[in-house]
Amino acid sequence: MPAGQQPNQYPVPTYPPPESEDEESWVWTQIKAEARRDAESEPALASYLFSTVLSHPSLARSLSFHLANKLYSSTLLSTLLYDLFLHSLSSTPTLRSAIVADLLATHQRDPACVSFSHCLLNYKGFLAVQAHRVAHLLWTQERRPLALALHSRIADVFTVDIHPAARIGKGILLDHATGLVIGETAVVGNNVSILHHVTLGGTGKVGGDRHPKIGDGVLIGAGATILGNVRIGEGAKIGAGSLVLIDVPPRTTAVGNPARLIGGKEKPSRHEDVPGESMDHTSFINEWSDYTI
Repeated sequence: MPAGQQPNQYPVPTYPPPESEDEESWVWTQIKAEARRDAESEPALASYLFSTVLSHPSLARSLSFHLANKLYSSTLLSTLLYDLFLHSLSSTPTLRSAIVADLLATHQRDPACVSFSHCLLNYKGFLAVQAHRVAHLLWTQERRPLALALHSRIADVFTVDIHPAARIGKGILLDHATGLVIGETAVVGNNVSILHHVTLGGTGKVGGDRHPKIGDGVLIGAGATILGNVRIGEGAKIGAGSLVLIDVPPRTTAVGNPARLIGGKEKPSRHEDVPGESMDHTSFINEWSDYTI
């Protein structure tokens, strides 16, 4: 340690959570330790970190406070939103487990995510999907005007437009998230990673069940558009900028506009990894292109 430098008063554990320990408790302990460390190293953030993290007894209360202050307006008060978020999270254990799964997924998959507290406070994709979970709960409870009002605020603040009826799994990474659109009847499975400017939309021709169904472990690259009631199979990969209008088989890669399967439609190449977790965007390049730039 350089001369004159004080040891960190609030060291952050670097070990993973023991399998026997509750993940929510472990993640919350990590977040508080990171917030104390950051408040000590950057006094300008001390008040902010105290009000958003350190003054709260639980992850649910911290997140509820933070989302309420992000999403309030002159007519949709932060106190109302705080009570709404806290009641939803406190009464629905599946929401809390999804929050923890999303935090772990983001920290594991995104090398730019330097800490759990950074994700909780600054990742708008993470914040947007947690607010959506509450809007979806309201939708299922037939509180649809409030769900739609919350959906509107989420779109305004985070530039992420997820209809409150859309069903989203857990272990979700919305990387960058800007411009993401997910339609009313869309379904997104578990351990899915989606980049910015992705559209899971309808064709505009029919009502009813008209949006994509995304299987577990799928990776959808930046700017991809998937239209209609099509199925993206488990562990599939959709290349950046692709336009997908038909089903994509599991463990295959679809690239292009319109999208084509790597290896051909009859015997497409199949990969063994789970792209939504590995975040491997470009392993198909050698098969796709016979030239280099």
